[in-house]
Amino acid sequence: MTVFSSLTRSAATLAFGNGVLRSSATSKIMQNAIQFRQMGGHGHKNMFIRPSRFQWDKFKDMLHYYVMIGLIPITAIVMYCNIFVGPAELAEIPKDYEPKHWEYHSHPITRFLARYMYPSPQQEYEKMCHAMFEENEKAQLRKLEKEIMAKMADRQDYQAYYYRPAITKYHKVSKEAADYLESIRGD
Repeated sequence: MTVFSSLTRSAATLAFGNGVLRSSATSKIMQNAIQFRQMGGHGHKNMFIRPSRFQWDKFKDMLHYYVMIGLIPITAIVMYCNIFVGPAELAEIPKDYEPKHWEYHSHPITRFLARYMYPSPQQEYEKMCHAMFEENEKAQLRKLEKEIMAKMADRQDYQAYYYRPAITKYHKVSKEAADYLESIRGD
């Protein structure tokens, strides 16, 4: 960039001399031979340095792109459902027919979401009942543990250092061995 501006400056001094104007024919020929750079016309001749706006412009472009990629199809689907399908109407239910849970919604989009996206109210109720059952079991175990601790404190009972919980596998083996020895020895 700086090379071009220095070239135009030196060309201008060659064409016009050191303040003394040459003949008009010679200067016209020189002006036609040397092109001066006019940087966008008669506007400002300064270029101001400013921070890059690349990230901001890229963000706006991506935002508009993804909004349009989502907004246009969703708008088209909603318009189609509202214009061509429309809301459901109430009708008599035939005998021996139990309506599905999504058939209680009137709008087609709500029916679609209730059928394929959200769990049924029965499933939600059963999950809630299971969570309540689990919490009740935990509460009963905590209550039982508290009663055991109270009995141990009341009777001054404790688990001694020699206490080992019974392991059924070894108890079964030892009982079989004792029964075998008893059968050999007799009464």
